[in-house]
Amino acid sequence: MEDYPKRMRRRMRWWKVLGLAGLAGVAASGVVIARAERRRRAYTPEEIRARLRDRYAEANSISPADET
Repeated sequence: MEDYPKRMRRRMRWWKVLGLAGLAGVAASGVVIARAERRRRAYTPEEIRARLRDRYAEANSISPADET
């Protein structure tokens, strides 16, 4: 590294820092995606069906303001 000027060594250092920051960002987003996937898979099929039925019934119900 002695034959590189000081400015070039600093520039190389910044590229290394940016690369490590990018790698950390990719790893962090992977963790977030994996956590969301585990939450989604935690429901049993029966629970999902029940929630969908409830949401469907709520969407199709007539509100008291619409009855008059």
